[in-house]
Amino acid sequence: MTITQNSAEAKAYWTVGPGQGELRAEELPVPGPGEALVRTLYSGISKGTELVVHHASVPACVAEQMRAPYQEGSFPGPVKFGYLSVGVVEEGPEDWAGQTVFCLHPHQDRYVVPVSALTRVPDGVPPRRAVLTGTVETAVNGLWEAGPRLGDRIAVIGAGLVGGMVATLLRTFPLARLQLVDLDPARKELADALGIDFALPDDALPDCDIVFHCSASEGGLERSLKLVGDEGEIIEMSWYADRRVSLPLGEDFHARRLSIRASQVGAVARARRHRRTNADRLETAVSLLKDPVFDAFLTGTSAFRELPDVVQQLSDGTLDALCHVIEYPTTETTR
Repeated sequence: MTITQNSAEAKAYWTVGPGQGELRAEELPVPGPGEALVRTLYSGISKGTELVVHHASVPACVAEQMRAPYQEGSFPGPVKFGYLSVGVVEEGPEDWAGQTVFCLHPHQDRYVVPVSALTRVPDGVPPRRAVLTGTVETAVNGLWEAGPRLGDRIAVIGAGLVGGMVATLLRTFPLARLQLVDLDPARKELADALGIDFALPDDALPDCDIVFHCSASEGGLERSLKLVGDEGEIIEMSWYADRRVSLPLGEDFHARRLSIRASQVGAVARARRHRRTNADRLETAVSLLKDPVFDAFLTGTSAFRELPDVVQQLSDGTLDALCHVIEYPTTETTR
């Protein structure tokens, strides 16, 4: 395959300082054996994590553990960060050419990676929806961590992208009860679209077997302690970055023998770690996206050239989104 003369240069989004981002040009290497050149179609902004990076709030003590797979630079910056990218293979091994793929790659219009880093997007999953693969993977890992059982009573606190994904997957389980809980009454619209019962925190039903906490707030975690039943478990899926959290552990926590367990997508959940790889988990996640209900999480689209402004708007609250999609310009290629 012969590529247009501009293909030797790529553009990528970099966080260059606290609250500052820009598009930068960089050299695009020639794919070697076992590598593929991917032309990006869409990428998604994972608002919670990416705004932590935008605000330079990654704690130094976990900076290495929080690196994205194809991140360049180091926290606090300049750093090229992101992990929800969908594109088409333009060059590479014959059985990959022309394939639509997902990759845990930062926002960049073209990139070269090993084919082992690519997940094929199956028929029936639109490329735009496939940007959610990485977030569905996070939700899958949380469910593997918790191991919900037949007839369980479950609450998901925080109706953002991760919490909504967890609840969406749980809605197909044979549960006795499932509630999506959020402070914002407007999130009822999302819950209704997903076919899930919605509750404000004060109205949520107690005595849960499992509570998934996804609000990244002190109040949400404190409410989790009230909603989970005796000897029940809270799966903590929030990342607080450099914020400190205080909890009333002298109340429900000890008296009712509660557990709080972290779930983090960097490693496959312990319950499946010996039988599933990260690649297996990604394949599971992208296959689940055949369900059109996930389109409810795609709440806006902007052009790649607008990405620095979009991140700033998400940061200052003038743009509200679950997953904001970045669309890349098409570029003709010749064989």
